[in-house]
Amino acid sequence: MCVVFNSVVSSVSQIGSTFVTRYNSFYSLLPQYHLRQHLGMTNAEKQNERPENDHDKAAGLKRGFRMLGADVFNDSKMLEIEKGARELNIPISEANRKLVASENGGLQNPSCLTFNPEWDSRETQSANKRFKYPTVPGVQKPSSDEDITFMSVLELGQLIKTRQISSEELTGIFLKRLKRYSPVLESVVTLTEELAYKQAKEADHLLSQGVYLGPLHGIPYGLKDIIAVPQYKTTWGSKSFKDQVLDSEAWVYKKLRSAGAVLVAKLVSGSLAYDDIWFGGRTRNPWNIEEYSTGSSAGPASSTSAGMVPFAIGSETAGSMTYPAARCGVTALRPTFGTVGRTGVMSLSESLDKLGPFCRSAADCAIILDSIRGKDPDDLSSRNIFFDDPFMVDITKLTVGYLEDADMEVVHVLQSKGVKVVPFELNYTVDSVQGILNYTMDVDMLAHFDEWQRTGMDDEYEAQDQWPLEVRRARVVTAVDYVQAQRARGKLIREVRESFKVDAFIGNVTDWEKVCMGNLVGLPVMVVPTGFKKISDPPSNETRRKTTVTTGIYAPPDRDHIALALAMVYQSVTDHHKQRPPIDDLGPHDSIPNPPKHIIPPRQLR
Repeated sequence: MCVVFNSVVSSVSQIGSTFVTRYNSFYSLLPQYHLRQHLGMTNAEKQNERPENDHDKAAGLKRGFRMLGADVFNDSKMLEIEKGARELNIPISEANRKLVASENGGLQNPSCLTFNPEWDSRETQSANKRFKYPTVPGVQKPSSDEDITFMSVLELGQLIKTRQISSEELTGIFLKRLKRYSPVLESVVTLTEELAYKQAKEADHLLSQGVYLGPLHGIPYGLKDIIAVPQYKTTWGSKSFKDQVLDSEAWVYKKLRSAGAVLVAKLVSGSLAYDDIWFGGRTRNPWNIEEYSTGSSAGPASSTSAGMVPFAIGSETAGSMTYPAARCGVTALRPTFGTVGRTGVMSLSESLDKLGPFCRSAADCAIILDSIRGKDPDDLSSRNIFFDDPFMVDITKLTVGYLEDADMEVVHVLQSKGVKVVPFELNYTVDSVQGILNYTMDVDMLAHFDEWQRTGMDDEYEAQDQWPLEVRRARVVTAVDYVQAQRARGKLIREVRESFKVDAFIGNVTDWEKVCMGNLVGLPVMVVPTGFKKISDPPSNETRRKTTVTTGIYAPPDRDHIALALAMVYQSVTDHHKQRPPIDDLGPHDSIPNPPKHIIPPRQLR
């Protein structure tokens, strides 16, 4: 097993609910006459009910047991199990559901079983020491608002610090851009305009008093709309919850607010954090608006790419940061599991969910990570992790592997900068990685949305072939099989650790096997734009639409600073990350298609 019992939570009922709720999936398969026997039949039903002998009952039970892969019992044993389920297990499961599963989203009653991905313990008293950010002297305010919106966080911070622009003015520029392009890209759920101007004025007032909070002081940003902010809707992207206002303040929002950042928008999350479809449409890729963004962090990726926000916070359970970042051509960091606290954030899987930044550059990602990392007292999986300063890493002392699918330009650039680069293979014998992830994610999701399914709210879901289908299937995963999947996950983690003989490696960031493996193990990865190529079937030869090319820089758990440092070195001599998508200048005879053509990707991303 790769989870540990956390004794901070002592409620026996909470411990039991984690397993019993899953165990209850078996009993939902029992024939209808058994459920009626437990729930109670009307008199008419009792009169019409044909008396059944044990042989008839066992025949019905066998079909249910076969669906569970548990058809190993003879008739008498199956009848014995059914009786025990009816008299003991189902009442326990119902009691646990009443206790902890009456609300959806996993915000209340987190599991006491926590996943810790660390390979060696580095949690120290210096864990919260801040990074030493580079200076950017000589930054001047551009005359064009668009040029301002594509500046880095460090550059914008310098403009504010030197009072060349106020936070209130900067906030207005980004709000104007959000209003202009949101209808085209369908990437924004809610503008937090009133809150934004209030926070911007506070930032300006502090600066006038000589108080400077750091590089995020007065900087606008957006949050994926699974992250709760008081007095604003947190819709989770779903019809079922599109009017939901949570009485909760997400920990990550608190951290950014204390750093002086200004929230300007709640950005699209795919419905219940599944792919890019939400109740208001489907989010598009600014580089090619005939494409969708893919991945549930669709809004953060698309909005950052289009210069609608300088940075945004997204989340990943299985591909929801890496895929949209790659599609939209932005730099993003999926950090080590447990780096950023998740209190106030909708939960899919407590051992897979991660929050991370979408930015213009790796340097910006380092600044955002530094501001949001640390122990969240209400998230048992979060940790104070000791990161070395990515701005101070001596890359000439690193050995970096490259896989067969690595972008060789990155390899050559790092080599030219003194990094030792070597061919590399990450070997493990576990051949069911994708299945392990599906079991883990789907069962955990069902535990957090049990009431949603039982009350039929899943019938309102935007894409019936997505979560509704998956969590119905999860209903028949037994507790034993779930635990076996976690044991297999533990084996995978041990084998990856033994094979990880380099400081980092470069490889494809959207390969589904790597996505599943990296999330199960808890590896951090940088998504790095490395170029562009022509789109297929262009509307005209002059079109400026592009397909972005990206790669991933993977590091061991708790070594996010290495991936960041390597990405920063690569970006110091390339400018792919500085390019702007052609939203206003598509080319002659090229227009915005409505609806766009789209080929559904082979994997739907959470």
